[in-house]
Amino acid sequence: MNPGIFREYDIRGVAERDYDEGFARQLGLAYAAHFGPRGTKRVSVGRDCRLTSDKYAEALKDGLRAGGLDVVDIGMCPTPLTYFSLFHLDLDGGIQVTGSHNPPDHNGFKICVGKTTIHGAQIQELRTVIEAGPRPAERPGAEERFAIIPAYQQHLIKQFGKLPRRLKVVVDAGNGAAGPVAPMILEAIGCDVTALFCEPDGRFPNHHPDPTVEENVRDLIAAVREGGADVGVAFDGDADRVGLVDHTGRILWGDEMLILFARDILKDHPGATIVSEVKCSQRLYDDIEARGGTAIMWKAGHSLLKAKMRETKAALGGEMSGHIFFADRYFGYDDGIYAACRMLEIVAKGNRPLAELLADLPPAVNTPEIRVDCPDELKFAIAEKAKERFRREGYDIIDVDGVRVKFPEGWGLIRASNTQPVLVMRFEASTPAKLAEYRGIVERTLADVQREA
Repeated sequence: MNPGIFREYDIRGVAERDYDEGFARQLGLAYAAHFGPRGTKRVSVGRDCRLTSDKYAEALKDGLRAGGLDVVDIGMCPTPLTYFSLFHLDLDGGIQVTGSHNPPDHNGFKICVGKTTIHGAQIQELRTVIEAGPRPAERPGAEERFAIIPAYQQHLIKQFGKLPRRLKVVVDAGNGAAGPVAPMILEAIGCDVTALFCEPDGRFPNHHPDPTVEENVRDLIAAVREGGADVGVAFDGDADRVGLVDHTGRILWGDEMLILFARDILKDHPGATIVSEVKCSQRLYDDIEARGGTAIMWKAGHSLLKAKMRETKAALGGEMSGHIFFADRYFGYDDGIYAACRMLEIVAKGNRPLAELLADLPPAVNTPEIRVDCPDELKFAIAEKAKERFRREGYDIIDVDGVRVKFPEGWGLIRASNTQPVLVMRFEASTPAKLAEYRGIVERTLADVQREA
């Protein structure tokens, strides 16, 4: 077992190199030993379509049952359906076997206790229990199966009903877990759906299932343009994230989606709190405040955002990566399929295409996320040193997650990724010239800090 697999908000690594079926069984035993005495009795296990997910799910269930917990096997499904099972079946916890958007040879575990995912210290506690060698319970638990996909589909169909007008939609599931789930829902609520790569295949033969990378949505953009679709929808491998393109083929990034979702929610809930993260546009925070909402900038990471939403009783949260969390009319977890339905509802209610809904935003230029390779053992220290350098030099900074340097007409960010051996950077400014200027300042500082590391 590679100890580096225990991340900030999940467990993940290269399958069969960093861990194996034996580890999955030990994880189940450790989960039962650690959380069973605290009231966890009945848990769900779901899995994505990766080539190792079936056997890891079987080993995980074996460990959970050996530890005395009752297991509900919900089969191959998107991660949000495991979250949904916690509420629909009133369970005490659940675990999804998934590699999310990582390469095909990766896999991992997203872990829920009660009705939400654990993170930080709780994941490290599980590591400690595994290393100590958890013992089986005197009486093993039972196992049952439940078809979660039809229950989830009916829940969303009931909430959205028929959209006010029919939309033409292209859905690209990237051969991930959303394929057997999402198209049927969109058709049932009144969309004409063209499906791309909706057959689950853990090799991801058509493109990698990460809609934040422009290369991965080229086929979607082409299909939207060729078919005259209103909206294109893409999902990552386990469908807890969503990507969108408008009818022109332009990508809507996570912070732009949040602007539209926030505007819609604030119409019905004046003063609502909305939480997002440090990579998002300043235009998002300004737009929320201008419309009477409370905008909170927080740390990146799905578990961290969900925890901050619970703390602040926020109606909405989201990240640049396409994790969108609705507490308004929903359960508060990240669900790419549900988020897609909410966006289609907004478009169907309006008399303008999606491309025009953000036309009133002030002009800005920005970069996508820029990932700079950096070893896991160095990345947090380097981000911290960069923060202190900017602080000493008198810059106005936000240090909630790495360092966001505020400039007169924009900002630049350096933060350590919680999931990959990289530093993440992003920049925004009022003009291309200012963007280049600010980016140059931040990149030179980072290069100096890296040389000193």
